[in-house]
Amino acid sequence: MRLTILGCSGSIPGPDAAASGYLVEAEGFRLVLDLGNGTLARLQAECDPFELGALVLSHLHPDHCADFSALTVLRRYHPAPPYDVRQRRLPVYAPLEAPARLANAYAPHEAERLRTDLTDVFDFRVFPPGQVRIGPFEVTAVPVAHPTEAFGIRLSHAGRTLAYTGDTGPCEVLDELAAGADVLLCEASWADAPDRPAGLHLSGRQAGELAARAGVGRLLLTHVPPWTEAAAVLAEARAAFPGPAQLVEQGAGYDV
Repeated sequence: MRLTILGCSGSIPGPDAAASGYLVEAEGFRLVLDLGNGTLARLQAECDPFELGALVLSHLHPDHCADFSALTVLRRYHPAPPYDVRQRRLPVYAPLEAPARLANAYAPHEAERLRTDLTDVFDFRVFPPGQVRIGPFEVTAVPVAHPTEAFGIRLSHAGRTLAYTGDTGPCEVLDELAAGADVLLCEASWADAPDRPAGLHLSGRQAGELAARAGVGRLLLTHVPPWTEAAAVLAEARAAFPGPAQLVEQGAGYDV
């Protein structure tokens, strides 16, 4: 598997930095995990968005799905798409409310809100229990701790595993999600402190402790907001996790 960072700024886009979005490739199949503010621009620098095989949204906060509206415009109004997009709708795996909420975000005005339907170009699918096959990937979605319905995502291919926390506070299911993963792509939104709100995000220390407990091969830290000192988050993670750990960078690629 090849992981490419479309954006990794936490909560909001940063200066010249897109929010959360990740391209995962194997056997010529392209899957995108999250499509936050600014990520469609980076995706176009990596590949033709019409070549996507599937889109997976961990949750519906804007920094993880805002560019879905732009992707809708592309799929509906490109003057010369490479195929009939209404015959090859893009599979979108997302929380239950995705069709309605994403339609609301796209609606041109209030009068159109309830009549806007995106299923002409997208095939919405709710995360099933257990494992599902998406292209060459075996994918498992696990509910995590966040103020909205949110999932951590585990992708396996050819004996290799990438675990992605999405946005989450500490919760027991993260150990299952990350167990033995070759790469853990883990949010770390702040430095550790006793007054951090529960059920929202992980600190650098908590990300490192998770990686250590789960026995992962490599820790990649993401979702650091522009107002957080990234070096402090990384230092916490490295103090808690004895393996290789680094902050991801927009545009960078990582082999899993």
